[in-house]
Amino acid sequence: MKRTAFFISDGTGITAETLGNSLLAQFGHVEFERITIPYVGDELSVRDAVAQINKAAKVDGSTPIIFDTIVNQHIREEIANADGFMMDVFATFLKPLEAVLETGSSYSVGKSHSIVDDQSYKVRIDAVNFALDNDDGARTRYYDKADVVLIGVSRSGKTPTCLYLALQFGIKAANYPLTEDDLDDVQMPKPLKAHRQKLFGLSIEAERLSAIRTERKSNSKYASLSQCESEVRGAEAIYNRFKIPYLNSTHASVEEISTRILAETNIERRLQ
Repeated sequence: MKRTAFFISDGTGITAETLGNSLLAQFGHVEFERITIPYVGDELSVRDAVAQINKAAKVDGSTPIIFDTIVNQHIREEIANADGFMMDVFATFLKPLEAVLETGSSYSVGKSHSIVDDQSYKVRIDAVNFALDNDDGARTRYYDKADVVLIGVSRSGKTPTCLYLALQFGIKAANYPLTEDDLDDVQMPKPLKAHRQKLFGLSIEAERLSAIRTERKSNSKYASLSQCESEVRGAEAIYNRFKIPYLNSTHASVEEISTRILAETNIERRLQ
């Protein structure tokens, strides 16, 4: 049976999505249709949200689940009157926090994703620009400025991980692709020798790598299972020979990969 889950917010909806999806992930046997409704802040947008919830309840024949992060009490009450089961994030968590902290919340719209200050914004942008400028081994001469250099075979997840580390934590992450020459010789690529302490490897199951590459270049040697198996073996041989920490990215999200990299390397986050 399909169930509909709504993420409703007077801001971007990111907080409601993050918490809601974390909870829904515990019910893998249930199929959810996820609908995000951001910027619900006036009567028109509230009526539209309620109408969507009520329609889903009628079509599905089951109660929709609602995760909201709306600070306006009147708007929250209107959403609560819809034909859904409401998980009011602020009411659930802020009230107990107010009690233990013995002070009231500011109940500010979009507070969790606001730019704290100009310096934090600059750190984030600088890190993103660094990741883009040093993607795929483009500018190895700047690796001395990197916090971490991800290495791995093509399509193992290096670029999205670098960008996530930059956006989320302000970390300057570069990445370097291991080529067939590197893998055949099981040697440390010359541009990486001076930066061994910054290296972190990504590996991936050959079957998954072949499927990813097939979407890009079908019926090619690059995407063949035998080629992928050979490259993955070669990459892991390099990691083991030179004692480079690495992890398997096959079944991990970019968030999980990034968190594990931080945990294993003790890189200091520039953004919290």
